[in-house]
Amino acid sequence: QLQLVESGGGLVQPGGSLRLSCAASGYNVDYYAIGWFRQAPGKEREGISCISSTDGSTYYADPVKGRFTISRDNAKNTVLLQMNSLKPDATAIYYCAATFRYCSSQARDVRSWGQGTQVTVSS
Repeated sequence: QLQLVESGGGLVQPGGSLRLSCAASGYNVDYYAIGWFRQAPGKEREGISCISSTDGSTYYADPVKGRFTISRDNAKNTVLLQMNSLKPDATAIYYCAATFRYCSSQARDVRSWGQGTQVTVSS
């Protein structure tokens, strides 16, 4: 079982940037793809980005393409999500999530969840 801890959320103005971090620990941590989901009030939890454990391939949902960048530091077992040009509709709780080997945008494939970090985009 993996343990995931998110950090880096906060309040930012529209057009600003934030960098989220997900620290992973546990058995065979390198066998898991680490992704990010977000959930806005009244909305379903949606997958927005992921990085594979096999070849480092990445996935981005359409709403964040060109503005978000995911990366993985294997030495630290940490996944980063750089978020640029933030819009108010990005306001949500962001969760990191682990799936076995390959990326998935489906919550049912998630093996472990972090506790979430709040991102608020507002003037």
